[in-house]
Amino acid sequence: MLDGWLCLDKPAGISSNFAMTKVRHIVKEKTGYVGTLDPFATGVLPIAIGKARKFIQFIENNEKAYEFIVVYGEETNTLDNTGIIINRSDNIPTEKNIIQIIPKFLGKIKQTPPQFSAIKINGQRAYNIARQSKTVNLHSREVIIFNLELISFSSKEAKFFIRCSKGTYIRALADDMAKSMGTLCYVKELKRISSGFFQLKNSITLEKLSKIVDTKELVNIILPIESPLDDIPALYLESNYCTKLRNGLAIALDSAVILSGNIRVFDKERQKFKGICRISENGKITAVKMCID
Repeated sequence: MLDGWLCLDKPAGISSNFAMTKVRHIVKEKTGYVGTLDPFATGVLPIAIGKARKFIQFIENNEKAYEFIVVYGEETNTLDNTGIIINRSDNIPTEKNIIQIIPKFLGKIKQTPPQFSAIKINGQRAYNIARQSKTVNLHSREVIIFNLELISFSSKEAKFFIRCSKGTYIRALADDMAKSMGTLCYVKELKRISSGFFQLKNSITLEKLSKIVDTKELVNIILPIESPLDDIPALYLESNYCTKLRNGLAIALDSAVILSGNIRVFDKERQKFKGICRISENGKITAVKMCID
């Protein structure tokens, strides 16, 4: 039985859910994923396998990094290369124009998600409403742009690198940047190169995964359940304490008073991750999510 994380390099043209389902069929285990990628986007899609699915909630707020290519002078209804062109502009920005406006989009900014997005409106996905040619009323939200760089510029196309908070829509950002320069655009390519702990350089394609699924190599690429949780403090406990926590009992340790909030609990004797617990201010430890042996 496989339990852990797989860093998938999602191909273009399929949804994140479909990619996850493909992994499920290949490894023959229950799966989940973190951080939806648009169907046209590629790159890092963390897949939780087996018991790792329990811990998705603890890594969903990780920052992301992308590379993306923008085409200026045309706007599509989806703001990406899958839509139809609805507007054109002869005003093409220069490299200098782009560099000058970048500082305006650093730090905390407000953005409105694209009409074609996976956000739910009264139980329906926004993109399903938009496909019916209906207007989707979406509220603006605050996101954080930690870094934004122009990598290259040629003719009508610009390539960028961005590091941003969860919930940032690259298509919306590109659109806002273009309009601030008096022009239009759409995102031609979008590749996620990191999602918190998960990095593109350590990812695997569906094709490669299908080739190694029945070999020992598969075990080597499955990351331990606790791997992406390393920003949570760790506490090593005796086996009997771990058993009590797993059975729903609270424990109290004087040594734990210096910590509070969520912690990773390990069996000290077996050096094995047991789950996520919570320490109250008075040192009481209770289970939040535990692995079942």
